[in-house]
Amino acid sequence: MSLRPALSLALDAYVEARRSAEAATRAELRLSETEVRALLRIRERPGIRPSELRDHLGVTSAGVTTLVDRLVERGLLRRELDTEDRRVNHIHLEVDLDAVPWSQLDRFARDLDHAVDGERVAETAVFAEMLGRITRSVLTPR
Repeated sequence: MSLRPALSLALDAYVEARRSAEAATRAELRLSETEVRALLRIRERPGIRPSELRDHLGVTSAGVTTLVDRLVERGLLRRELDTEDRRVNHIHLEVDLDAVPWSQLDRFARDLDHAVDGERVAETAVFAEMLGRITRSVLTPR
């Protein structure tokens, strides 16, 4: 019996659970997927420049400007001018993503990390390595 169907089903279930959890959170917070990705990136890189955010999100310069404008208007972000180059903006969070309700943005990932912590370390490491190897092999052009 092949293990592929069991692994494929498990991965499909994971992807669907993550997608559903993230969609529910986005709907509750009235955010788009791109807005969520932007907020989480800004948390990782406080003071990020719009060009860095644009590159991370894969949007145009106009797209990142519109996105940041929208989130500034909602009170979620603020722009600060660079003290040495007034042509440059730095983007900062105005909300605490570790506090409710914003902490829901990455709740699925935190809950998954907590669940993984309860598993055997050696098995988890072997599975993670195997999944990474399989994924890379599927993405490698033939």
